[in-house]
Amino acid sequence: MLTRIDHIGIACHDLDATVEFYRATYGFEVFHTEVNEEQGVREAMLRINGTSDGGASYLQLLEPVREDSTVAKWLAKNGEGVHHIAFGTADVDADSEEIRGKGVRVLYDEPRRGSMGSRITFLHPKDCHGVLTELVTSAPVESPEH
Repeated sequence: MLTRIDHIGIACHDLDATVEFYRATYGFEVFHTEVNEEQGVREAMLRINGTSDGGASYLQLLEPVREDSTVAKWLAKNGEGVHHIAFGTADVDADSEEIRGKGVRVLYDEPRRGSMGSRITFLHPKDCHGVLTELVTSAPVESPEH
């Protein structure tokens, strides 16, 4: 089942300024950046620590690249801040089906590609006490990629 907090997703208007805040304030450095066209975001993953299961914990900073993206709509409604929490799992397919069987709405029929080659799905926030929840099976991470 779920093994760790994979990341906390934070929505922001200006990715570069937000990255600089986390770098200057806490010393966190960017581990990975990418544009996820499907989700309409530009993102930066700031690695916080490694874990015994080979994964890591991150802050994921998300800046929308299109006004029709989910993150852009969320920012317009809520402003900057915590967007979601993601839990790591060895098997996103099995765990999402198990959770679906418990009556929680899983937003994707099949997991999709996420950051750094991971496989992801989301759970409906109304079924998770108001928290948009992501399940993540990480791809093996060899080295930082910018």
